[in-house]
Amino acid sequence: MTMQRLSDWYSHPEYYEAIFGTDTEQELDFLEAVHARFGTGGRRWLEPACGAGRLIEAAARRGYALWGYDLSPQMLAHARARLSPTLARRVHLSQARMEDWAPEALLGTFDLAFNLVSTFRYLDSDAAALAHLRNTRRLLAPNGLYVLGFHLTQASRTEPEEERWVGEANGARVVCHTREGVPDLELRRAELTNTLRVKGPGADLRIDTRWFFRTWTAAQARSLFRRAGFRVVARHDFDYRLDRPAPPDRLDSVFLLSAAQGR
Repeated sequence: MTMQRLSDWYSHPEYYEAIFGTDTEQELDFLEAVHARFGTGGRRWLEPACGAGRLIEAAARRGYALWGYDLSPQMLAHARARLSPTLARRVHLSQARMEDWAPEALLGTFDLAFNLVSTFRYLDSDAAALAHLRNTRRLLAPNGLYVLGFHLTQASRTEPEEERWVGEANGARVVCHTREGVPDLELRRAELTNTLRVKGPGADLRIDTRWFFRTWTAAQARSLFRRAGFRVVARHDFDYRLDRPAPPDRLDSVFLLSAAQGR
């Protein structure tokens, strides 16, 4: 079989999911734990940039009511298709940008919002990031919590960073290779390239994607959170251990942002 070259991994949700789907239950356990400790304990949850819906589906299986939105129609179609009729009654999905979604009828109604895999860095300006955070805060109930995960930028880094993961989808082996270039601190961006190599029964694919992520130092992120009206109550990392806050030098960060007044 001749290898087929494709682009944009967001147009191929089943292979995107092969890489990130392995952490779903651990992530949900973490969300439930931080929500019980720092949040309202309520059961209306929101996922900005929900992607192919793996966390939406899994949280609905645990009995939560879920709202999610994403910019990609392919991802949303995959998210809807994976829901059984019973789960679909607990889920509300829509297409929107992260900086725009804030329906008036839903303001102040969500107990927990979460976005865990650095999608926040797609917001390409402070204005866009601030709009997203302010809208999300308006959507949260009093004492609501936004669990926001993304990689901070090491300002002194002079070499590219590379990561590699291996997964499986429909009997095919999926190898993901991501490269983040040296950050441009003046333009506040870093180039990302990703290659998904898929080989298996009836599949021989190479999917290449290129984009830019906004850079955030810890000080820049915390300043933005304050401007949006959030307070950082804890910072963890992508190990998702509630009993172990992130060390100061860890770049992978999961910020627990409280919308509560006067706490």
